[in-house]
Amino acid sequence: MSELTMIPALPLGDRTALGTPSNARLTTLDARCRWNLRLRADAGFEPVAAAFGVALPREACRLTEAGERRALWLGPDEWLLTAPAGDASLGSALAQALAGVPHSLVDVGHRSCAFELTGPRAADVVNAGCPLDLALAAFPVGAVTRTVLGKTEIVLMRTAPEAFEIDVWRSFASYAFDFLAEAMREYA
Repeated sequence: MSELTMIPALPLGDRTALGTPSNARLTTLDARCRWNLRLRADAGFEPVAAAFGVALPREACRLTEAGERRALWLGPDEWLLTAPAGDASLGSALAQALAGVPHSLVDVGHRSCAFELTGPRAADVVNAGCPLDLALAAFPVGAVTRTVLGKTEIVLMRTAPEAFEIDVWRSFASYAFDFLAEAMREYA
């Protein structure tokens, strides 16, 4: 497995935070390791949990986490695994744990960056460009999905009743950040 190539700078220049906690606050998050895992064999679930320290969620559109590591269910046989930037060696550990099990494990840490949107109006801000029902009953804490924000694809997670994490490809990061910033103006 190839070694992780970290791209330390976010593609946002000096934009790191925006807004107020009383309405909505948008913050860029630190770089993270990310792996896209495709796995159909049930035999791979236990080795992944042992090597990664987090069991793969079996329920659609949910995440599981332990500490700063997360496993996000993106499809019937697809997960996004995330960990702090210092955990790059996990990729090799996962590959070793899955030896002999049909799978695909791809380091995608270089491709994405993430924002956190918090506050009582966070769902309203996301809904300015996302067609999902983000009411807490419809999209509860721990929910995750691949969706759109304006004209770009994102991975959206609800991490608390008034908090979302948005994972976006680096080439669309400025667009997504500016889209959310513009949407926040309505609630300033």
